[in-house]
Amino acid sequence: MRISERWLREWVALPASTRELAERLTMAGLEVDSVETAAPAFSDVVVGEVTLCEPHPDAERLKVCTVEDGSGEPKAVVCGAPNAVTGLKAPFARVGARLPGDMKIKATKLRGVKSWGMLCSAKELGFSEESAGLMPLPADAPVGEDLREWLDLDDAVIEVELTPNRSDCLSMAGVAREVGVLTGHPVTAPDADPVDAVHDVTRPVRLEQPTDCPRYCGRVIRGIDPDAATPVWLAERLRRAGIRPLSLTVDITNYLMLELGQPMHAFDLEALDGGIRVRHARQGESITLLNGESVTLAAGTLVIADDDRPVAIAGVMGGQDTAVSAGTTDLFLEAAFFAPSAIAGRAREYGLHTDSSHRFERGVDPQRCRDAIERATALILAHAGGEPGPVIEAVDPDHLPATRAVSVRPARANALLGTAIEPSAMEETLTRLGMPPRADGDTWWVEAPSWRFDIAREVDLIEEIARIHGYDRLPSTRTALPASIPAQSESSVALGRLRSLLVDRGYHEAITYSFVPADLQARLDPEHPPLALANPLSSDMDVMRSSLWPGLIRAVVHNRNRQMPRVRLFEAGLRFRGALGALEQTPVIAGVLTGPATPKHWDHSDRPVDFFDIKGDVEGLLALTGPAHACRFESAAHPALHPGQSARIVSGERTIGWVGALHPEQARAMDLDGAVYLFELEQSVFHHRSLPAFKPLSRYPSIRRDLAIVVAESVSADAVRDCITAAAGRVLDSVALFDVYRGKGVSDGCKSLAMGLILQDNSRTLTDDEIDAVQQAVVRSLHETLNAELRE
Repeated sequence: MRISERWLREWVALPASTRELAERLTMAGLEVDSVETAAPAFSDVVVGEVTLCEPHPDAERLKVCTVEDGSGEPKAVVCGAPNAVTGLKAPFARVGARLPGDMKIKATKLRGVKSWGMLCSAKELGFSEESAGLMPLPADAPVGEDLREWLDLDDAVIEVELTPNRSDCLSMAGVAREVGVLTGHPVTAPDADPVDAVHDVTRPVRLEQPTDCPRYCGRVIRGIDPDAATPVWLAERLRRAGIRPLSLTVDITNYLMLELGQPMHAFDLEALDGGIRVRHARQGESITLLNGESVTLAAGTLVIADDDRPVAIAGVMGGQDTAVSAGTTDLFLEAAFFAPSAIAGRAREYGLHTDSSHRFERGVDPQRCRDAIERATALILAHAGGEPGPVIEAVDPDHLPATRAVSVRPARANALLGTAIEPSAMEETLTRLGMPPRADGDTWWVEAPSWRFDIAREVDLIEEIARIHGYDRLPSTRTALPASIPAQSESSVALGRLRSLLVDRGYHEAITYSFVPADLQARLDPEHPPLALANPLSSDMDVMRSSLWPGLIRAVVHNRNRQMPRVRLFEAGLRFRGALGALEQTPVIAGVLTGPATPKHWDHSDRPVDFFDIKGDVEGLLALTGPAHACRFESAAHPALHPGQSARIVSGERTIGWVGALHPEQARAMDLDGAVYLFELEQSVFHHRSLPAFKPLSRYPSIRRDLAIVVAESVSADAVRDCITAAAGRVLDSVALFDVYRGKGVSDGCKSLAMGLILQDNSRTLTDDEIDAVQQAVVRSLHETLNAELRE
């Protein structure tokens, strides 16, 4: 919200300096983002009048103008502006004047004609970024008057960054109300007296969706002057607020939006077919908006329609077919209250953001509609003439925002704020804010005013008291409560520990976007349809990731393209699966590695990474939860992984992740050469780990027996280990795989696994017969369970 200080002073007395005003607003919760003057610095620019305009004798596109600047000596000025004509009043920079950009005006000769000064456009004075000619001034502009003084261009423009809950301050009336409370001065609003109707022409209004639009006001004004110009003072106030003046009628509706906070719209009466209907759009209806864009309306969009078609998207933008044009003489003015829930998100749905939607989404005073109509009518009649009809008001009281009674306890306010504010001061603050309290014992009751949509609970009123009292005046006190340190669960592995382990293994942490390309997501995880974004940041960030792999693989491509052959990255974050109403956000940790297994060194072979490198890293992570065999790896196919080099990671009966090589087709699609390996684990597996426990050391010797077992290729080492553990019983201390052999002496489709068994008893030394019995039981169980044989 851009605020003209001079305009604000017409409403309420302000502090002595602009800086003090900015500080007071900021400390009241209306953060001042910047303060600047209404126009860039320039000097010696006056109101000039072109008394004679003739063609240049030697230049077809130039004119020689005689300009009266109030000095009594007319100046000859060469000008190329297309709108330079006799009788025009425009800014005139005398010789010696300085314009924005440190441009100094000098007497010069253009194509043989001496020019004494320069007639200026709005762009040359810094009023706008573009200009089609000289800046026209009103016919009553005083010739020779200093332009800065006449237009009051030394006015300060204060830009305030408002939080979404303070929609009441999106107007001069709202800001003036705040300043009046802060300074204790009365607020003087402009007159909004009713304008008497001079004819009885109306248009019927029907509220077909009273829940979304419970109040709609309109008025017919006939016979306005279509050539009436916007007065300079009004155009300047719009410009300082960041709105470009267009035409008198449109400028007045925009002015009322800035002044009272009530967005308005004016229709060309002749373009309307019948009455006004406030309804929902039907599926497939379309409208061409004021910006020239044609949109197809979604069913449920609130629209303003006549008897034939939609003529505006309610609270967002009007239609081009019924817009006020240069020849419009009859108007239909509208001002309405739209429920914030009906407007919220509609502008973004159609790729729009307007000043009207910005206000309606946050809440507009439902009691301001008639005042805005009356005030706009008075301004139109004063500057364009015309004949007003009666104000038409359609209202459904049952759907207007209900009056909210909110309680506050002065003692509670002081207790929360740590202050000793007198109840009389609190009462005065609330009264000036439009919420006079009614005492009921130790509790006060107030009615939230119609313009405050953010007052609903006691803490909201306490916040108001704190704002006006001054945040900088609140005492700084230490809490009286003892500090408590939350208990840290020993059974959970902290995410920082996982990060440290991977960093120790040579990985770098990556942070990628949660938004990824839809095509890449579909290739890597086709089993989980991604959630599409309604308003993506870019075309290659249009869906939510259902896995961390797309972001990591794109990071690998980025590094490979910059001559980084050895890449090891990991990321901890959320993956998103399911529909919007039932979206699953699962914390996972994922990694990718490619290139040489170790940095280049004279003592190391230049070996590329393989499946067992990344599997070892995953096992290192899982080892933090307890015994490594608590989770197992099962050979399984995954669309993104290489067949035969992928494994499902299982805990109990639940799949917690995947590990494997990137599928060659995916690697080619990403233009990646060499093997790329990936893993992804759900972080929930690290929330429960087995705690370390003491195990007595045996005083008796251990005995090792090695078995070479021939099994089918499909049998995993984990299955062999589990079978040995179950058969050996309590005397088995540990079992380890120390060799895998395929070749001569082993049948095709089989492999030999060499397993080392450590046998030990805590109470005695095992005998050879006992060890032989355990070995025979193990061999028998392997044969019966896995069809395994001892290798000859």
